[in-house]
Amino acid sequence: SLPLRVNNILYLKIMKRHISLLVLLCTIFCVTTVSAQFRYGAMLGVNLTDLKFSQNLFDVDPAVGFKAGVATEVMFPGIGFGLNSGLMYEMRGAKLHLGQKEVWGSQGYGTEHSYLHYLTLPVNLRFKWTRMNGLEDYVAPYVFGGPEFSLMVGHSHVKALDYARGDVGLIAGFGVELFKNWQVQGSYTWGVTYAERTRLLDDFSAKNRSWNVSVIYYFRR
Repeated sequence: SLPLRVNNILYLKIMKRHISLLVLLCTIFCVTTVSAQFRYGAMLGVNLTDLKFSQNLFDVDPAVGFKAGVATEVMFPGIGFGLNSGLMYEMRGAKLHLGQKEVWGSQGYGTEHSYLHYLTLPVNLRFKWTRMNGLEDYVAPYVFGGPEFSLMVGHSHVKALDYARGDVGLIAGFGVELFKNWQVQGSYTWGVTYAERTRLLDDFSAKNRSWNVSVIYYFRR
């Protein structure tokens, strides 16, 4: 449908726009590799996702999902600033009470579980408190934020819905680093482009809204 194609075009334009930014960031990384501290690790987390529709036509219940993958961090010594990224698989979704409206109830729809499966690439700026007279070797708080790009690789095939090819979101969060290797963090993600829409009503679409809690173990101090 036309709205879905427009959303996909918007998603592709946003992706192309940020690819140039990613190339620039990669160039900066290459130039500063000697002084920057790069490391990677394993990440595991859970999320609580709500699908925010453009109108309140039926009830939507948040659902618990999960994510797992590889996290990376580049920190620039002495200033506390850096970047974190990674690549992860993530499942988001919610329960949609479609049966509350006759337009879907008459077709046999009731409470449907709409799960969305993504490959996700966050690109976040972070600031870590690293000058605490040695305390940072044991506990170091940090904050982070930035865009997140997601490519949809699967969904729960609710036939009343159309699905976008991907999702662009904005992340804001905070965390704490423990003993240099472990990080525990929480964040919130606002979907910028919509993730799915109903087939029967024009412009009735939903965006992801997710609370996230993650644990990361970095292999390099």
